[in-house]
Amino acid sequence: MARGFTLIELLVVMVIIATLLSIAAPRYLRGVDDARESALKANLSTLREAIDQYHADHGKYPQALTDLVDKNYLRSVPVDPLTESDQTWQTVPPADDAEAASVYDVHSGAVGLSRLGEPYANW
Repeated sequence: MARGFTLIELLVVMVIIATLLSIAAPRYLRGVDDARESALKANLSTLREAIDQYHADHGKYPQALTDLVDKNYLRSVPVDPLTESDQTWQTVPPADDAEAASVYDVHSGAVGLSRLGEPYANW
């Protein structure tokens, strides 16, 4: 009686493992994308709340996101989870020209579309 596995048995096991991976991998990657999008929404909300509080306290908008850190509205500028950098935020100035160099709103600097097909730059 021979000990060990035959080639057929090994191939069957490899097919089973490949099938399980083909089911699990897309679900895992979708979960990672969902987590990044949730973190982006939370970071945008944090930044926007800090900008609004700065405006309420000072009567003007900050000149840069780092002003929010300097004035202790934030401990640090959050990282954009899609670009993995805190330097890629796209700042939007107010509509009036009086404060054209200041930060009224902020968007992600990430290129691409969300799972719902909306550009990240529009969030």
